[in-house]
Amino acid sequence: MLQLLARFLPNDHSRQISSEYYLKWLFEKQQKIGRVIDLGCGTGRSVDYFRSVDPSVEWVGLDIEDSPEVKTRRRNDAEFYSFDGVNIPFDSDTFDLVYSKQVLEHVSHPRDLLRDVRRVLRPGGFFIGSASCLEPYHSNSLWNYTPYGLRYLFEEVGLQLLELRPGVDGVSLTFRRLLGAPRLFDFWFAHESPLNMMIGLGGRILGKGHRWTNAAKLVFSGHICFLASKEDGSSISPV
Repeated sequence: MLQLLARFLPNDHSRQISSEYYLKWLFEKQQKIGRVIDLGCGTGRSVDYFRSVDPSVEWVGLDIEDSPEVKTRRRNDAEFYSFDGVNIPFDSDTFDLVYSKQVLEHVSHPRDLLRDVRRVLRPGGFFIGSASCLEPYHSNSLWNYTPYGLRYLFEEVGLQLLELRPGVDGVSLTFRRLLGAPRLFDFWFAHESPLNMMIGLGGRILGKGHRWTNAAKLVFSGHICFLASKEDGSSISPV
């Protein structure tokens, strides 16, 4: 893992994150974000985050019609569109950001969809999100991804991968599912989860750096968080 992904593993810290980490970085450090697609928007919850940061953001929610989460959507205060899961119904080079939180594991044709993600992003635009790695079956999920698998997939469709970071660990997600998803486990989505704490402690005891610890956590991650760009954005990486 470390050898295959070294240039995508940050060395500034090795804390567990969620995809919102990269959204915060983008709004704090980079140019104004004008147009955003939430790809696989579900209930549309992310629009509240974007509006709280910048009310002028043009947010668009996109999902398939028969998504279990779409069927529970009740809000009508934002723009929502349906699509076939592959062909994004917008012009090329028109969005600053495509955001996709825990969606790729539900996509029937990920290569084709990611090619269209690249198409609708403007040059230098960002693709930010997270995907399942060691997560039990949930909500019509089709796949789990390895960190190397995401790198391979992004490169295949012409997206420039910038970073991969670990999310909540897979063991915590497994126990959460076994116990019927009690709310107390929600704590570990926003804070360092138990196995990640153990790996971090082990890295410190062994005198390893953050890049090594990030790689070790990714091996056992339930969620993988990613930052990618339509074109070479290495000069504007958070690291």
